[in-house]
Amino acid sequence: MVSKESRTKVRENKHRKIRNRFSGTAERPRLAVFRSNMHMYAQIIDDVAGTTLCSACTVQKEVKEQLEKTNDVAAAAYLGTVIAKRALEKGITTVVFDRGGFIYQGKIKALADAAREAGLQF
Repeated sequence: MVSKESRTKVRENKHRKIRNRFSGTAERPRLAVFRSNMHMYAQIIDDVAGTTLCSACTVQKEVKEQLEKTNDVAAAAYLGTVIAKRALEKGITTVVFDRGGFIYQGKIKALADAAREAGLQF
């Protein structure tokens, strides 16, 4: 009988492979995205210094009150615009996109497209 690995383990392995290929620097930090069943999280990270430069998630009160649901494509798109605005306020214009091992479709794609439209370059 063939047993399949769980989706979580597959995603974590993909994420590990992605992280071996690139990392965020002070000039071009990493936009890391994580999604759970209920919420989405995005943060911009400088891996050299080991610091988070800015973050946004659907758990935060000011983001959550603008959304009807916190786990759909519309919420992901809104979160993309929020993280882009916060990054531009800190002077960050270009980032490396880290999809976190998730497939680039649906919520992840919506967040990335909204961040690009709001002014981030990647």
